[in-house]
Amino acid sequence: MLFDIFKYYIQAKYLCNFKSRSQLEKWQKEQINKHLKFVQKNSVFYKKYNILDWQNIPIINKEIMMSNFDSLNTVGLNKEEALNLAIESEKSRNFTKSIKNITVGLSSGTSGKRGLFVVSPTERAYWTGNILAKVLPKSIFNKCKIALFLRANSNLYTTTKTNRINFCFFDLIKQPDEHLKPLNDYQPDLLVAPPSVLKFLAQAQQKGKLYIKPQKIISAAEVLYDIDKNFISSIFQQTIHQIYQATEGFLATTCKHGNLHLNEDLLFIEEDWLDSAKTRFSPIITDFRRKSQPIIRYKLNDILIASNEICSCGSVFKRIERIEGRSDEIIYLPNNSIKPQLVTIFPDFIIRALMPLDLIDYKIVQISYSELEFYLYEKDKLDNIKSILKDFFTTHNCKIPQICFKDLEHKYFYNKFRRIQSKL
Repeated sequence: MLFDIFKYYIQAKYLCNFKSRSQLEKWQKEQINKHLKFVQKNSVFYKKYNILDWQNIPIINKEIMMSNFDSLNTVGLNKEEALNLAIESEKSRNFTKSIKNITVGLSSGTSGKRGLFVVSPTERAYWTGNILAKVLPKSIFNKCKIALFLRANSNLYTTTKTNRINFCFFDLIKQPDEHLKPLNDYQPDLLVAPPSVLKFLAQAQQKGKLYIKPQKIISAAEVLYDIDKNFISSIFQQTIHQIYQATEGFLATTCKHGNLHLNEDLLFIEEDWLDSAKTRFSPIITDFRRKSQPIIRYKLNDILIASNEICSCGSVFKRIERIEGRSDEIIYLPNNSIKPQLVTIFPDFIIRALMPLDLIDYKIVQISYSELEFYLYEKDKLDNIKSILKDFFTTHNCKIPQICFKDLEHKYFYNKFRRIQSKL
């Protein structure tokens, strides 16, 4: 396993250096064709499709994948057996068990539906080698202590541990304060955590309860909002990097300049544009290496903001401005016309409108087409919030919804934090 990890690390770090988009796209096509031949031969679900015309293969999502789990996977896993193991692992917090030497886990269920993922030993090594190549602050030959805050551990992650790479799992099911002493004792070189956790750790560092000096900090698993990124960066005095990963794939990482690039050496990514200006899209991904559970033309409900700017790092991989959220974080409100139509309000629009208030924290939940709930700490800013939102909805030609203000309760990090959420 360690030899394979090192092999994939070298491949990702030094060999996949594309000089042009045309070179990358030619290589991607070769990888896709090779991979799809294996998939068609070994996945019952895909036997009926013409692999040579692969871009006409129907787009799938989590619901379709879960409904066809048994026929789609190529390692003979049964959905019920795999699901029972994954649920039992989360209950016991013992994530070392597998089926047929295949890692089984559950997605976090941010979209409301939890999905199964399965990964083989070879895929674990491939993932580990690639992620080490893209995120380690120094070379794999340098010692590095990694602190990883997760809702569920997995041997997919603990594969990372070598003589030089030391891994420590911090379980988010615990109370936040319980992590401070172990983290102080561990003194990580690389800190990876959701932004809500990073913000808590930054506050603890600011108060003198935490005193760590990581070489690199990476935000993962939640949307990193500018207001949080700026605060965390100011406390730790460094650029906050990002990993964009779902159970369906390792989609993007930040380069040395802190800009997000799609991992086009691992995935082919199609854009499902959400607006006429082609600035926002949901990714449709095809993974070159995922054999045990093929990910082919799989649509995520994430919202990514495209960037046409060329990054000074020199990468030919497409750059994205930021990850805005998920499609169920879009708010829809009726307009003021005689024949009302719904106005689409992306989460970033509201977040940027409220930025001048420099709120400590808040959360907005759409209950109906005429009602929002606004959770916050700072009640002294209510009048300013009402004024900004009134102007905002007027500018967007929306009927001003009823807003019910409520106290923002203490967050438990086991559940992902979502600043904007629609329950329609």
